[in-house]
Amino acid sequence: MTAPAGTAPTPAPAEPTPLRLVVVPTPQPPLEDPRRPVRLVLPGVALPRPPHRPGPRPRLERGAGPRIDDFGPSWSSRADLPDPHLVGRRLITLALEAMAGRRPMSQLQPLTSLGVFGALTAGRRPAWCAGSASPLLVGQLRVCEPVDGVAEVSAVARRDGRAHAVAARLEGIDGRWRCTALQIG
Repeated sequence: MTAPAGTAPTPAPAEPTPLRLVVVPTPQPPLEDPRRPVRLVLPGVALPRPPHRPGPRPRLERGAGPRIDDFGPSWSSRADLPDPHLVGRRLITLALEAMAGRRPMSQLQPLTSLGVFGALTAGRRPAWCAGSASPLLVGQLRVCEPVDGVAEVSAVARRDGRAHAVAARLEGIDGRWRCTALQIG
């Protein structure tokens, strides 16, 4: 058969190309990390926890403010913090009054870290704090600043003629003092 005049002849059918499989990687991470070993968890058996080893505190340079890309709490230098005597006396007085039941524990939350506040709300109250209605007197406050941005405060509290030691560690976080450890004896 011939093609009509003025039209191009039709080419002969070419051999079909064989199909091939192309694997495209998915953008999601794998369900299990092959580098991490699988841990067997048995009911009723607690796994040992690694020991807590705190790292060094970051050093702040004078005039260096927080960067925009930083998130979370940041350490404050002593120059950016109020007087630790006033904050320490307030903290110790509030803590002892809250332990005696004369003040709600929620008033301690802005002054303490989450761990200290959780221990205060869940812990037992000393008998000498809650057992008497006599006034509670906080004696002279002693403050020691071992490192820039850290203050250790101690005082003697008196009630019913007996003396009891109170100590706290204050750390400068976000421009204010936060109690990270509290010992009531």
